Amino acid sequence: MSDATVLQQEIAVEQEHVDRVYTRLAELRKDASRAEKEGYQLAGVGTFGALVERDAMVYHRARRRHALDAEYEGLVFGRLDLGTGAVHYVGRMGIRDENSQSLVVDWRAPAAAAFYRATPADPLGVVRRRMIQSTRERVTNIEDDLLDPEAAPADMRVVGDGALLASLSKATGRGMRDIVATIQREQDDAIRSPASGVTIVTGGPGTGKTAVALHRAAYLLYADRSRFAGGGILVVGPSGVFVNYIATVLPSLGEDTATLRSLGSLVAGYDAARTDPTDVAALKGSLRMRRVLERASHDAVPGGPTELRLLYHGALLRLDAGDLDRIRRKALPRGARRNEVRGTGFDRIFDALWAQAKGSVRNLPEKREFEAELADRGDFRDFLRAWWPRFTPMRVLRWLAEPARLRAYANGLLSREEIALLQGSFDGLAADGPTISDVALLDELDELMGRPRQPQRKKGNPFHVRDGVQEVSTFADRQAAARAQVVRDEDYRDYAHVVVDEAQDVSPMQWRMIGRRGAYASWTIVGDPAQTAWSGDPEELDRSRDRALGSRRRNSYSLTTNYRNSSEIFAVAARVIRTIMPDLPLPSAVRSTGVEPVDLVVGTAQLPDAVRESAEKHLSDVDGTIGVITPVPRRDEMARWVAGLPERIQVVTALEAKGMEYDAVVLVEPAEIATDASGTRTLYVALSRATQRLTTVGTRDWTRTGG
Repeated sequence: MSDATVLQQEIAVEQEHVDRVYTRLAELRKDASRAEKEGYQLAGVGTFGALVERDAMVYHRARRRHALDAEYEGLVFGRLDLGTGAVHYVGRMGIRDENSQSLVVDWRAPAAAAFYRATPADPLGVVRRRMIQSTRERVTNIEDDLLDPEAAPADMRVVGDGALLASLSKATGRGMRDIVATIQREQDDAIRSPASGVTIVTGGPGTGKTAVALHRAAYLLYADRSRFAGGGILVVGPSGVFVNYIATVLPSLGEDTATLRSLGSLVAGYDAARTDPTDVAALKGSLRMRRVLERASHDAVPGGPTELRLLYHGALLRLDAGDLDRIRRKALPRGARRNEVRGTGFDRIFDALWAQAKGSVRNLPEKREFEAELADRGDFRDFLRAWWPRFTPMRVLRWLAEPARLRAYANGLLSREEIALLQGSFDGLAADGPTISDVALLDELDELMGRPRQPQRKKGNPFHVRDGVQEVSTFADRQAAARAQVVRDEDYRDYAHVVVDEAQDVSPMQWRMIGRRGAYASWTIVGDPAQTAWSGDPEELDRSRDRALGSRRRNSYSLTTNYRNSSEIFAVAARVIRTIMPDLPLPSAVRSTGVEPVDLVVGTAQLPDAVRESAEKHLSDVDGTIGVITPVPRRDEMARWVAGLPERIQVVTALEAKGMEYDAVVLVEPAEIATDASGTRTLYVALSRATQRLTTVGTRDWTRTGG
């Protein structure tokens, strides 16, 4: 019997079970809808107990129906044949038949753990592990791993070359796909790490760090939903490009409650994508900037009043610049928050004017009446608003665009060379908004200055119709409305779990920003020190991260296998990183395509055509996405070179490429990326994004310069 015939027969066997699962799923959907409708009919009994029973039934049945109505591509993806003769199917959600027998085990359940953890050396009672590939409800392929040949029955069939390698050859779409069907044991260890404390996952390119972090979030929501769905899970990525790339993973696993943010969008009201040069970003990310910002937050308002003159009952009351400065300093000692002590500043102005009035005004009224008279004067109110306005972080950060102010705030904290480097980096705030590094500074200013007190708003009743009239509602309706009213706002800071991806690039100031949102959270930290773009003080970076994570217990995991790159592609990336880190342990690439990367050196005039032709060639080489990776300053220029080509081609900078994956990559001007050690690490990242094809195109032979 041919291999093709055996494959089709085994597919038919699995299709029969998958059909049974989807039939049962349809029955469960129908039952849930019917039970929800029947719940409302209980009200006809007329007793209070019946109403409570009705509301509870409707609420829980509605939740169940919502879960069953969700779309699950490839609902059943795995099968375990055990040495006991038992068979377990593994999928995205647990389903039982009408007799409560398991048809599908949820991938996060303990019973499914062997699907990911069993190996030939330690099969955990598993004889054969089968991956089932489907398109909606139709089984399209199967791949088997025979883990315990000695225990296999004589009639057991084994199909394919192994599930993992088969999965690795699949084309990459525009978004990241989940790896729930092909999680490996070292990845599963990290995913199922204890929920409390800090889980730290390190690994080189292609080891599945990001996928592990996202699947861990899904696992935590399954294992302790009340804790993690109630408090919320925050996933922080390096860029908006990256966040868009991973956005579909958790929904594909049946979880849609996590919050995804980039470092540039973590502060409410901002979605920064601009980047600073590496040396400027290192300065803005340094903890020394906190003291610079503190000085700025305590300074006098640029263009504010330098004198107060009031004619009161025939007497001139006057406060000069020195008086106003002393009053501001006393009202705003170090550690005080400017927006929160605004009233204290106003009180001191009243006190100073009262002291003058007592010596120069006849028939002076009581102090309370004196203050009321001043408060009624429009010119006095205008002075107070101009002298001590309500400050926003952006308003204060823009002050650093003035060279004299920047020098004053940074004096003694930054060197002359560093101050000169920062000058001009804040000029684009007004027109272009903040850079990614600026967002952490805005968050720090928000912390330093506090927020003006806002009057509490009464919460509206969603069922109120008009005075004295309220809409009839069920307990379930009221529960749903209550949940809607506690939807997390953009500045929510009480997350139960925080995931930080590409953590090696998070600056000290950014660690402070993230830490404020996870003060009571458990954490998952994912990264690779060899890929860091941080060029500042490494010890300062470590201290900042440790301060954010606190004294929580830490569990560390190392991923050692590169599942993304072919061995031919990763060999090129490895040679680059070895030039600056010769002893670095690198992951092992597990597959070979036999296709060597292509390196093109062309003249400057020929570069645009060479880039476009390389991208067009890869359109026929691969079925998935193609990344055109550029030096940071030249992205827009090089994007025009491939304009009009299919959407499968995506243009990103070398920094935006972090965490991304493409079937093919055209890397442009690698020599312009690797200008120093930090740039060499960034080039290492760019070279390790491709799964199947890699072409480098430049005007210089970058391979002879060590990157």
